[in-house]
Amino acid sequence: MPYWCAARLQGHREALALHCLALAGYETYYPRLRDRRIRHGRRVELRPALFPGYAFIAIELQWHTARWTAGVINLIMDGSGPARVPDSVIDEIRSRERGGLVELPKLAWPSPGDRVRVLAGPLQGQLGLYAGQRPHERVLVLLALLGGQQRVELAASDVEVAAG
Repeated sequence: MPYWCAARLQGHREALALHCLALAGYETYYPRLRDRRIRHGRRVELRPALFPGYAFIAIELQWHTARWTAGVINLIMDGSGPARVPDSVIDEIRSRERGGLVELPKLAWPSPGDRVRVLAGPLQGQLGLYAGQRPHERVLVLLALLGGQQRVELAASDVEVAAG
């Protein structure tokens, strides 16, 4: 019975790896995101990988050939064999595809100027104004501290929208 496993691919050689795996008879799944942005005043649609550097491979009998295929660094192992990815995970990712590209749900972030409350840390309970989002799940909050407004960067999970 076939099962899915994850393979780590060489950077910038994903297309080669997927092509060689297909030639070797493996079914592959390389989910891509639909990312719409505005660049230089024009709308563009980017198609980055959902899991950069990784692809899913359906293993039927032997996995050794997949491991040594051009463009494949290694398979994610669980002891002496490839770690199995549950079919439900693959089905969930495929259910989010529209036109062959995965569309992630939009997160409901507050708008700049909305009141927020700090939930954890030394500033717990403080009310402030949402100032924007930063990389790595961080947010900027303006807090009334030390006689003025101070811009503080916090983990997004430590902030909630304040009622009222």
